[in-house]
Amino acid sequence: MTLSKNNNRIGLFLIAAILSLYTIALCASIWHLPSPIHRRRRWVERMKLRFGGRINLSTTGIEDVADAEDAEDYDDALQEGNISGVIPEAKWPISIRDEDGNFDDVVHPGHKAKGNPDVIMSVPKFWIDNPVSIHQNKLMTRGLAMKIGSCATSDANGNHARGDSCPVSERTIYVAIASYRDYQCRDTVTSIFERAKFPERVRVGVVDQIVDGEDGPCDAPYEPCSVNPEQMLCKYKSQLDVYQVDAPLAIGPVFARHLGHRMYRGEYYYMQSDAHVTFTRNWDVDIISQQEATKNEMAVLSTYLSDVVGNIDKNGKSLINTRPIMCNTDYESGQKNKYLRHGSQPEAVPTIRGTPQLEPYWAAGYSFSRGHFVVNVPYDFYQPMIFQGEEMSIGIRGFSIGYDFYAPERSVCFHHYAEGKNKKARNKVPHYWEHTNIYAGAGTKAMYRLLGVVHMNPEIDRNEWDHTEESKYGLGGVRTPEQFYSTFGIDVLHKRTEQHLCRFVETGLMHKNFTPFLRKDGMGIDYSAEAIASFKFKDPLNGEKGSEDVDDENEEEEEEE
Repeated sequence: MTLSKNNNRIGLFLIAAILSLYTIALCASIWHLPSPIHRRRRWVERMKLRFGGRINLSTTGIEDVADAEDAEDYDDALQEGNISGVIPEAKWPISIRDEDGNFDDVVHPGHKAKGNPDVIMSVPKFWIDNPVSIHQNKLMTRGLAMKIGSCATSDANGNHARGDSCPVSERTIYVAIASYRDYQCRDTVTSIFERAKFPERVRVGVVDQIVDGEDGPCDAPYEPCSVNPEQMLCKYKSQLDVYQVDAPLAIGPVFARHLGHRMYRGEYYYMQSDAHVTFTRNWDVDIISQQEATKNEMAVLSTYLSDVVGNIDKNGKSLINTRPIMCNTDYESGQKNKYLRHGSQPEAVPTIRGTPQLEPYWAAGYSFSRGHFVVNVPYDFYQPMIFQGEEMSIGIRGFSIGYDFYAPERSVCFHHYAEGKNKKARNKVPHYWEHTNIYAGAGTKAMYRLLGVVHMNPEIDRNEWDHTEESKYGLGGVRTPEQFYSTFGIDVLHKRTEQHLCRFVETGLMHKNFTPFLRKDGMGIDYSAEAIASFKFKDPLNGEKGSEDVDDENEEEEEEE
């Protein structure tokens, strides 16, 4: 009898244990089911916020939320900079060499466009993968902008993201350089560190596309560091990240600069230059002072560079007081499309003094801005074999997100063009299109996408081009491309422009008429203001030729010779 009772108790205990395990498993299964329309479990998210955990965003866009209350919670937290998963912790010093595992395996876009998805590259992950998670398709707040940008020294709490409370001399700079088999790349990097007043706050990222064993790597000093440790490439090697690419995988500057954007790690400022450039003494202090003189958080200083010959002395002092300004652009044909291309830009003593001068266009050869420009306007991964058109893509996308472009008042670096005494040496440098036969046709498809994203080919059916990750590499919600075209006299349907725009830009009229509408918090010029919204540039000469047209014709004849 006693044995029977014991057996019954054991049986009941086993049944209870099995039921308990089944209940736990059922709860776990229900928990891991997909939430209706991806609604977040709000109490968990609040716990994460409270204890500083990471909130993961979707990789294809802003995380879906079920109702307006969820959206408001997310937006408020983002604008206040409280979501640690959106903006990574600012660090300094920093290097991608310290990021084992922080790489993405991607299909090479050139080979993918040709139907060969088996060429895989391991590339650095973006510091912030999804730009829409930052700009939210509307104007950033100043508070959010101040969360992006590291300071060389931390505050009392160990925080390197100090906003504009960071001393100007300690604001970090990331310099991105795309180089294709360029023997002057190491000289450019040397110039950057050697001529900076505060080189300890500068980090350089080079995408070095070379033939291994034939071309000298950009980070290779002329002498071993053990023999001459004072060489810049030795002294600052911890601040130089070089991502090496086999030359046959090079598919143009867009892809190379895309990789350069991936190497950004939250620096306060971002600078982009070519691989054959010489910098002036104290260039870092000079360009930052110019940037801050605009009083515009959304300012991007950009221009074509003046030639190095005769314009800078051996000690790094500029010998000129002129600078180019971006205003001379017109249509040309190529890759079975018509697109805007910058021509020779006018260079003169600035009309506007004491600050950089407003201009409509962006130039790839030199750009300086706050770091969030890289985060919000990353180079498009899906544009292989693009050369012409690159500047329109970045410029118009940046305009739509709220950025304003300015010509620097003073040049802080000079370009080694294939002219004069540099002509022979520079003409020996190979170009990426030596591999055009490998990627034949890829550029035409990429150009359809480039023009389609910025609404420059309305005559082309949208189904004709690739829309992959378009929100990531696309437009913002502050301004429209159509407003840009209307304001600056561009007819995208008939592929023509109103001529002599430089008479509006170079003379300072654009600067004088538009800068009074800089928002009070410094977050860009308000193009919705009636005076700007109603403005439509028209050729002041009504199609007649001006003196600048004669100069352009003479330059074209010299180039042909």
